[in-house]
Amino acid sequence: MKKPFFYDITLRDGNQSLKKPWSLPEKEIIFKRLLELNVQAIEVGFPNSSEMDFEACKYLASIAPDNLVVSALARCTEKDVSSAVEAICHAKIPRIHTFLTLSPFHMKYVLNKDPMEVRKTAIEAVKFACEKIKKANKNGEVQFSVEHFGDCGENLDFVIDTLKEIVKAGATTINLPNTVERKRPRVFLDMVEKVYNALPKDISISLHNHNDLGMATATTVEGYFSGAIQLECALNGLGERAGNTNFYEVAVALYNSGVEMPVDLSKIYETALIVAQMSKVDVYEKAPLVGPDALAHRSGIHQDGALKTKDMEFGAYRPIHPSLIGRKDDEKIGFTSQSGKTAIFEIISKAGYPITIQEAIRLAPAVKEAAEKIGELPTRNIIDIYFNEICNIKGVFKLINFDHIGEGKFTVEFDFKDKNYKMTGSGNGPIDACMDALKQAGFERKLLYYKQIAMDEELLGSGANAMSVIHIEGDDGSKVIGRAIHKNTAVANVKAIFNAYNLIYKG
Repeated sequence: MKKPFFYDITLRDGNQSLKKPWSLPEKEIIFKRLLELNVQAIEVGFPNSSEMDFEACKYLASIAPDNLVVSALARCTEKDVSSAVEAICHAKIPRIHTFLTLSPFHMKYVLNKDPMEVRKTAIEAVKFACEKIKKANKNGEVQFSVEHFGDCGENLDFVIDTLKEIVKAGATTINLPNTVERKRPRVFLDMVEKVYNALPKDISISLHNHNDLGMATATTVEGYFSGAIQLECALNGLGERAGNTNFYEVAVALYNSGVEMPVDLSKIYETALIVAQMSKVDVYEKAPLVGPDALAHRSGIHQDGALKTKDMEFGAYRPIHPSLIGRKDDEKIGFTSQSGKTAIFEIISKAGYPITIQEAIRLAPAVKEAAEKIGELPTRNIIDIYFNEICNIKGVFKLINFDHIGEGKFTVEFDFKDKNYKMTGSGNGPIDACMDALKQAGFERKLLYYKQIAMDEELLGSGANAMSVIHIEGDDGSKVIGRAIHKNTAVANVKAIFNAYNLIYKG
């Protein structure tokens, strides 16, 4: 199959739908973004709609690269066509895009004209456009659009006969718009295929789909496989009503289908943000590929799969690697009542705190309970629970005081089930001395591991800058981890021991 030919309509269809249409400097910014995306054709505007649009079309045509098709819209009138030719004829490859409805409904109730009269008008307009643009520029082309083609099911034979005459008149591209999306894609594409099969194979079939029912992307992608090589799309899906076919979705869907892409996909994400800012039409949260939530996972099952495949090109729960479209952000793991241990582990680890999956399991009930009350938890709330449940464990042991009384000697005062103990322990530092004091009180345990981690003071807050990690042997020979943070490293060590003891002695 031929490569898809991307014909962008952001500067015409997209712009005309904005509450505040773009100025020439703004149009130039969009035009240059389209060049960076490497689209093959750009419809720069509707020259006869206003003096401002005429000047914009003329200027953009003057700065267009030689390999770009520069198109301008014109109704089937000599005035419109002449204005369009004058505006863009200095481009290397100018194209006049003229259009007229052939829909029975539209011809009867909007044009109030007989079908044969409409046919004659369309053919004469195409002839005039061909003569005019070829005289001004030998590379000039003419495209004809059957406005409301999607409504032409009942008179499709008439439409095909008309298009054959329009091709004879000089049009080399026939555009079949779903001007208002009313039917499912397969019904529309059956009509497209009939036109494709009826016309000479050197004629390019084009699709221009609106998104009234939310199926413009599907129709356009499947339309390519039905013979429509030219795909008319808009950045961010801008367009009248529910918008036009979204450029990004079509390009990535075809890429995922194994189609060789002529456009630069890596420019998509940055372009989407720029267009949203300039159009004052935000990229909605759940927008495919470019939306803020397009990489978010909140279900525990999804989070587990996403994290296990996060470095792969195709993730367990995403269609592409974000870098394909220029996204530098990673998949987002948010915690709600639907999330689980994997999310806790990832969020806390990403925030810079050490945690094991076993500790994440232990935290899950408290974090879920908080999420049930307020919805998705901010990272700060999860970290606060981490401090309370991991670093400040409440249990049968309560450390009251810890003092250094001499070389290798420390007093340790604590309560156990409301009974007070004040012991003097000895050893090579506070950890050994604390373990010795607990042994003397009848709570002997084996120390398996000790580590102290320097922490970012800003991260921990309250002037704390050290985390102690203590592993104590449990009843069944298992490893029980105690953690504690404090600005005094000796205190952090002792607190970590007591946290581990509270995990071992449950009652």
